[in-house]
Amino acid sequence: MVERADEAPLLFWAEGPAVSAPPPAVEAGGVGGRRLGGGWSAAPWGCEEEEEEAAGPPRTEAEEDQIVAVFVVTFDPRTGNMVEWCLPQDIDLEGVEFKSMASGSHKIQSDFIYFRKGLCFGLACFANMPVESELERGARMKSVGILSPSYTLLYRYMHFLENQVRHQLEMPGHYSHLEAFYDDKKGVLPDNKGTTTSQQPVHWLPSIHRYMYPEMKITHPAGCMSQFIKFFGEQILVLWKFALLRKRILIFSPPPVGVVCYRVYCCCCLANVSLPGLGGTVPESKPFFYVNVADIEMLETEVSYVACTTEKIFEEKRDLYDVYVDNQNVKTHHEHLQPLLKINSADKEKYRRLNDQRQMLMYSQEVGEDCSSCEEDLFILFFMEQNNRIFQTLMEVSASQDKTLTADHARGMGLDPQGDRSFLMDLLEVYGIDVMLVIDNPCCT
Repeated sequence: MVERADEAPLLFWAEGPAVSAPPPAVEAGGVGGRRLGGGWSAAPWGCEEEEEEAAGPPRTEAEEDQIVAVFVVTFDPRTGNMVEWCLPQDIDLEGVEFKSMASGSHKIQSDFIYFRKGLCFGLACFANMPVESELERGARMKSVGILSPSYTLLYRYMHFLENQVRHQLEMPGHYSHLEAFYDDKKGVLPDNKGTTTSQQPVHWLPSIHRYMYPEMKITHPAGCMSQFIKFFGEQILVLWKFALLRKRILIFSPPPVGVVCYRVYCCCCLANVSLPGLGGTVPESKPFFYVNVADIEMLETEVSYVACTTEKIFEEKRDLYDVYVDNQNVKTHHEHLQPLLKINSADKEKYRRLNDQRQMLMYSQEVGEDCSSCEEDLFILFFMEQNNRIFQTLMEVSASQDKTLTADHARGMGLDPQGDRSFLMDLLEVYGIDVMLVIDNPCCT
């Protein structure tokens, strides 16, 4: 079999090139006074080639731009993080100054951050530039970001935001490109008052009818899924169970946080189910992406979410999460969830099959037989089919006369009858499936 290395520019983004102190400004003639070079073009709000590259295939009507806010956040040595500028000027951006500039960012040169603000999602690009200024204590730090009702299209503007934050560092206070961008892309919030209403749906990937439409898939750097698999290894099967049980999952990592935001996304992808009429009362597992101490009050009310943070203090606040992930260490303080941390024989078999399918896909792509499939699809469909098989079996048993779930049923679902007994019991409770489990408890045999 032909070996193919995983491409992962995702990790290259983790620490971008340093931002140098700006050279003397050079105005380019013939393009309306706009500066050329350094990543800039004569386009009104960025490089047309970059936008085209980021945009991918032609957009459909379902992919209309809905940018409801654009903002610049700066770090002031005297007052801390603050919103320096925004459009529209009357929009509520409380807390965005902390969401778009992660705690600990002063130690890195650049980063990108996905986050949630109310029922909107945000993407911000951060950069840190050394300056010879006592007032700024030798460093100028800013983030430029946007808000949208859906996170699935935010990736289109990653390059633009990256360029803009460097522009803001080099030429503070020049917002014309951002103003032109907002005028071109602005959307209207549902109630036209800068806030969303609770009736509005939050669009996120692990809802299968949305997944089936290509325009609703988040796009990430090549290798995101393979890096997720490589990073967690067999532990992704532990995360899969917790995600399917709609647990509150909090991932800790020091900056940069952009890579970790993609882990939040990948974790959410584990819980796709395409069977109709399943779990109408089951809480939605929400990707919150980056959270910080300012989000504690909000997290206290959530019954299910996946999020990441750079603040170690969260580990002590056990009432806010069910599962805490520190590096590759997945742990829970709930005694009844402890058995789910153990990798069993069925988990090992699933992990082997997943890697076999990845290798087959890579080989097909290497020899040019398959140019349409991608690893993201393989990853999502692998777990979706596994989930569908489990719930299809449970629903069939529930509809039977004796409603008895046996060890043979568990094996047919790809589960370990003994090792996954606790997982099955929790699954039946969470989804309200009326089935009698007759698999012996291993401690009683």
